[in-house]
Amino acid sequence: MSYLGMQDEYEKDNINPDHYKSGGLQCIDAIEASMTKEQYIGYLTGNMMKYLWRNSKKHDDPIEDLKKAQWYLNRLINLHEQK
Repeated sequence: MSYLGMQDEYEKDNINPDHYKSGGLQCIDAIEASMTKEQYIGYLTGNMMKYLWRNSKKHDDPIEDLKKAQWYLNRLINLHEQK
């Protein structure tokens, strides 16, 4: 699945590398489970802002950070759509 869509749970990419998985559990899922909905919304928003902030500063090509920001935005959108 592409960066712009929700992640394939076991897709190897720069956003969900294997070291973010342990025993079939994604780190992002453990983070979500440890927070209230409001806290998790703040976490997603903060990560989105981080990648948007640094996209032209960290690398010569900002695309990777922009895709990471999009990934967090997609999770936020999906969270709101689950109402």
